[in-house]
Amino acid sequence: MKTILVIEDEQSIADTVVHSIEREGYAAVWCERGLPGLERVKAGDCALVVLDIGLPDISGFELCKAIRAVSGVPVIFLTARDDEIDKIVGLEIGADDYVTKPFSPRELVARIKTVLRRMELPAERKTKEGSSHQRLVIDPAKLQALFDGRKLELTRYEFNLLSLLASHPGHVYTREAIMDAVWSSDSDSFDRTVDAHVKSLRAKFREIDGSLDPILTHRGMGYALRDDL
Repeated sequence: MKTILVIEDEQSIADTVVHSIEREGYAAVWCERGLPGLERVKAGDCALVVLDIGLPDISGFELCKAIRAVSGVPVIFLTARDDEIDKIVGLEIGADDYVTKPFSPRELVARIKTVLRRMELPAERKTKEGSSHQRLVIDPAKLQALFDGRKLELTRYEFNLLSLLASHPGHVYTREAIMDAVWSSDSDSFDRTVDAHVKSLRAKFREIDGSLDPILTHRGMGYALRDDL
């Protein structure tokens, strides 16, 4: 049974979230403060974190950064703040989704399922028939990607983005499709977030092979991973 960690300081909201999660067959653990929640994340037994931004002991943004420093566990922000800049910051520092209050418990659970399902999708590329060497190897279980035998130091977003592109090399993904698959958002306003992560991925590949541009830009359409890796 998968365990969902709920970090929320308002007990009434936490009770609603925990009840909704348990009703869907998951186990739920509630932490009223952020720092004890971080310690629970470090224990490594949580499949996903539902995180409030307005915590009394630490900002949810800062806590998300701390979580990302020690764990790749998915994070869904649950907050009353719905400004676009807050959403962008939340996503760029490592959250996987963003739900604003007041919220539908059913919607939250649906988003939890979506994020967990995305984490379970097989991301390993099959070696091409007749190919004796595969430069890019993705291990979804370890959240790890190797290029020419060297580990790519990727953030969660970068790993998920690369896994998506590598699942169908050569296929052109629009920014909207990437946002929906990697960030669970259909907002056109996040185009620059996708562009920034593509730029970062390219830079990390070039640290290994300075002549390589692994991600192709199709102007007016989107991005594709080269099919010869």
